Amino acid sequence: MTNLPFREPSPPRLRPLRAALAAVAVACTVAACSPVSEGGGGTGSGGNQSAGQDSFGTPADPATVRDGGNLVIALSAEPDALDPTLSRSLYSRYVFQAMCQKLYDVDEKAQVVPQLATALPTTSSDGKSVTIPLRENVRFADGTQFDSAAVKATIERHLSNARSARKSELGPVAGVDTPDAHTVVIRLQQPFAPLVGALADRAGMIMSPKALQTLGDDFASAPVCVGPFKFAKRVPQNSIEVVRDPNFYDASKVHLDGITWRILSDASIRAANLRSGDAQVADSVSTQDVGALQQDSALTVLQSQSLGYQGLTFNIGNVDGVGAAPKSIDRPIAQNAKIRQAFEHAIDRKALVQAVFNGIHAEACSPISPASPFSSPEAQNCPTHDPAKAKQLLTEAGVKTPYPVTILASNTPDNLRLVQALQAMVKEGGFDLKINPVEYSSLLDEQDRGNFELLQLGWSGRIDPDANITNFVGTRASQNVAGYSNPQLDNLLTQARQTSDIEERKKLYGQAVTLLQQDDALIYLYRQRNLTAFSNKIQGLQVFPDGVIRAAFAGFTK
Repeated sequence: MTNLPFREPSPPRLRPLRAALAAVAVACTVAACSPVSEGGGGTGSGGNQSAGQDSFGTPADPATVRDGGNLVIALSAEPDALDPTLSRSLYSRYVFQAMCQKLYDVDEKAQVVPQLATALPTTSSDGKSVTIPLRENVRFADGTQFDSAAVKATIERHLSNARSARKSELGPVAGVDTPDAHTVVIRLQQPFAPLVGALADRAGMIMSPKALQTLGDDFASAPVCVGPFKFAKRVPQNSIEVVRDPNFYDASKVHLDGITWRILSDASIRAANLRSGDAQVADSVSTQDVGALQQDSALTVLQSQSLGYQGLTFNIGNVDGVGAAPKSIDRPIAQNAKIRQAFEHAIDRKALVQAVFNGIHAEACSPISPASPFSSPEAQNCPTHDPAKAKQLLTEAGVKTPYPVTILASNTPDNLRLVQALQAMVKEGGFDLKINPVEYSSLLDEQDRGNFELLQLGWSGRIDPDANITNFVGTRASQNVAGYSNPQLDNLLTQARQTSDIEERKKLYGQAVTLLQQDDALIYLYRQRNLTAFSNKIQGLQVFPDGVIRAAFAGFTK
């Protein structure tokens, strides 16, 4: 999980955007794409732009960049396991982007494009067979051949590994056939509209079968994929290094000798390293710093609306760890939805984003962006800020006030400002919020084990709404850390997965959001903007609406 926003600056821009999205969406099926627009309208060209205006960056000009040099990226949190099957954090996706290519990628318009595949897949008439053509003459970083057998081995590992975070993303995949070395056929138990979107993320990152056989569950210690760079070194809590891979099929486009990600959780320190030249890129720029960075002529700030959200998760059934069968938790807030509803009514989202984030982020009450073709009035319905209603619900629940709640949160300055603002805000609604700040990687461990009452964390977002919902709230889904289970919701989400009709999916997701707001296992708070700053000594750095920093084809200016 992680961060990110999606609100249009003004209604005049939103209306034509929606029309364009609708036109694109009608053309999309499982054999093509399930797009979500970048929302900001502009393709971006680098350079500093005002808040609300999207800037994605541009590819490097080979004539004006030199070969060589090591790029240093100041990273706001340590990535989790560098294993596509197990990984769950945005920060690992930054590293993967440089060294683990996927069957498909997304572009700056958040549309699916081929990467290790050569074309978008074709789907059988019954929707249960998806055929993917693969690149030829491609090698993994260890020199072994990339082929259909490697794709099969990766997908089967995603489906069978006991700790896999990809299993629910792949839904009803029944098996993988390899009719020849450069063709893969994915067999489905039933049609699955979100499949291509999943293959444009970690589920589509293909791992070396040789490395998988040698390392097994220790693959993250020396990961091997197809990519412009290959893994070199990791110092826990400090840094990750990759170096140029001479085996990469498109090596002529790679300019850098290496990339180093340095873990610097304090945004002000990341900004200071950027200004001093100790780093050339800083991710997750604080809203407190963005104005000053935009005014620095030596720097560029990229920004875009995201596909994800930040939210609050209540532990209502995670006793034996994520993915296990939900069990009863002997806490009133876990057993009684009225208490969770009261907490939501105690939150003033607008005041929150204004006070904590200078209004740069946008309020959110749903996992579905207002700019998505799958959005609807039902999907964007927002419970009101009503402290009196909150107190009434607590009275109806029969609990004493102030009701104590402990929140687990990342210990970064921005996160602490957020939860401290929440602490003051919900007090008026009858809650006594206690804060338990921990380092980010520890937070991920604690949430998986179910060692929390309330958790603040988010999700960087995916192009298909299924990937923003089902994996987190579907019964026993691989990232359902709440231990939440609602068979009615499961049924709606399954129906939405099985149809490629945009209007039908829109209706089903609207109904799903209504159920989510009744149960309130997960409360959506706001959508962040992707804010990334870099030195103008660098060309080719790009950040698309998926929030991933694309540095693999960047280079230093001559």
